Amino acid sequence: MAEKKQQIYEGKAKKVFATDDPNLYIVSYKDDATAFNGEKKGQIAGKGAVNNIMTDVIFEMLEKSGVPTHFVEKLSDTDTLVKAVKIFPLEVIIRNVAAGSFSQRYGVDEGTALLKPTLEFSYKNDALGDPLLNDDHALALGLVTEGQLAQIRDYTHRINGMLQFFFIEIGLKLIDFKVEFGADNATGEVILADEISPDTCRLWDAATGEKMDKDRFRRDLGNVEETYQAVLSRVMGVNKK
Repeated sequence: MAEKKQQIYEGKAKKVFATDDPNLYIVSYKDDATAFNGEKKGQIAGKGAVNNIMTDVIFEMLEKSGVPTHFVEKLSDTDTLVKAVKIFPLEVIIRNVAAGSFSQRYGVDEGTALLKPTLEFSYKNDALGDPLLNDDHALALGLVTEGQLAQIRDYTHRINGMLQFFFIEIGLKLIDFKVEFGADNATGEVILADEISPDTCRLWDAATGEKMDKDRFRRDLGNVEETYQAVLSRVMGVNKK
């Protein structure tokens, strides 16, 4: 079993550790919660375990469906062995329904179904507030190559289609989500990294419209821990079928 060596990175929600293999890292999920680019901070008990377990389940599913990911092996409820990846400084967002900043920017009522899934890129830079950028910006700044950008677009739309089906099967509507990609240290291949969880997805109960994601923390809606656990229970229920 891989062992943690020195810590090489700590973000808002995770720590990353080296291992004896330079091409493998261990990601350790935290219960820390942030919103609005770190302006709001708190803790959500059990969040690290929820996000780690849920991400592992979904990444395994995506891998089997032809989307390469950094997932290697679940080590514990909060730790996962992953491929070492150089993350592209891009946040990749897909929106199926207007919500959050999209509604605010464009004056569209939250809950309005979009005519097509909308892909957005943000420059992953907290100091600048993660500004939106287009393909030309990303290429001009050298954040990715044209080939990498095309691969990211293709994978993200494929992921969206699979996740919409996955979540509706457990009574959840996928409103939007954020993913991150990187280049595999060993091969240079573009692969999915980071996580897919209630932290990175907007999920609404398909029957009631109840928010089942980090908006409960952002907007002080209450029952945050219980909601995260409820989402994981649905995911694991499907995983056992």
